[in-house]
Amino acid sequence: MIMQKLPLLVSADFQTTVDGRQISLHTLHNGDITMQVTNFGARTVSLFTPDRKGKYEDIVLGYPNIESYLHNSGERFLGCVVGRYANRIAGGKFTLNGTEYTLPLNSGGQTLHGGIKGFDSVVWNIDSLNENEITFSYTSDDGDEGFPGKLHVLMTYSLTENNEFKITYKATANKITVVNLSHHSFFNLRGEGNGSIENHVLTLNAGHITAVNEALIPTGNLMPVENTPFDFRSPHAIGERINENHEQLKFGSGYDHNWVFNSKGIDYPAATVYEPESGREMLVFTDQPGIQFYSGNHFYGMAEGKYGKRHIKRESFALETQKFPDSPNHLNFPTTTLNVGETYQQTCIYKFNKK
Repeated sequence: MIMQKLPLLVSADFQTTVDGRQISLHTLHNGDITMQVTNFGARTVSLFTPDRKGKYEDIVLGYPNIESYLHNSGERFLGCVVGRYANRIAGGKFTLNGTEYTLPLNSGGQTLHGGIKGFDSVVWNIDSLNENEITFSYTSDDGDEGFPGKLHVLMTYSLTENNEFKITYKATANKITVVNLSHHSFFNLRGEGNGSIENHVLTLNAGHITAVNEALIPTGNLMPVENTPFDFRSPHAIGERINENHEQLKFGSGYDHNWVFNSKGIDYPAATVYEPESGREMLVFTDQPGIQFYSGNHFYGMAEGKYGKRHIKRESFALETQKFPDSPNHLNFPTTTLNVGETYQQTCIYKFNKK
């Protein structure tokens, strides 16, 4: 039972239509977690967890109403699913079965998170809903944002009694295509707007990153993290080495890179984040080969969050489980090709503790 009254968002503030489809807001609860989601971009707009003293805070960034998501002047990808292709595709081009495909460019001459109107910018169907689970679906037409094949996606958000936010994805296509889906919540374990995340202590079970160029496109090389600011195999505060003189940090203006997991399966945490003041801990489990860790380097206070505070640089982080950026253009990377008759599947779990 929740004893503390939570500042939940109001459903009426999320009622409008986009492309003739109804947007809505829904509240889920299980264990110690209360979460609100909207079917616009299948977004997590609030997520409340307790600290070690039992005090609840909303630990994801978001906006207070649907108009702010539709016409935001800050970060587009708050809390959403990103696709068809999470992360970057170089120059908006890739070749599949001898055919070159051209995608719209929306990030410094690259295609980022699916293009100009990715899965974050559409209204998803709600197939089922109960107090702790919601299932979304969406069908992306052949040629949508330049991608081949009609793609049908089924995605479920579940809150478990073990304080887990579990995401499962399934997708099929009627033509060979590429797929790379991910969840894009921005977290601050002290609560939205409650200061820097540089004191958060991060562990990543990864021995390499996919090195990038100045456009944040992978070079194709896997860079060992040993003896670099990218080595989080043992716990380090996010801000401890973020300003060191390292080329990769300069390219990302901090951390904005894909880590390559030392795979131990989904039963072993790929990432752990601990916030010492509140005692909140978040563990990330995934069956994917990589995770994009982004340290919130490009928030400039242009957008106001849910509680009247502006979204500021390095006051949030994202951990996006995924296959590698630009994989269709790198044969040595895990494939993102989805053939006819195959099913794309992925599971990601964010588990919350207090210590």
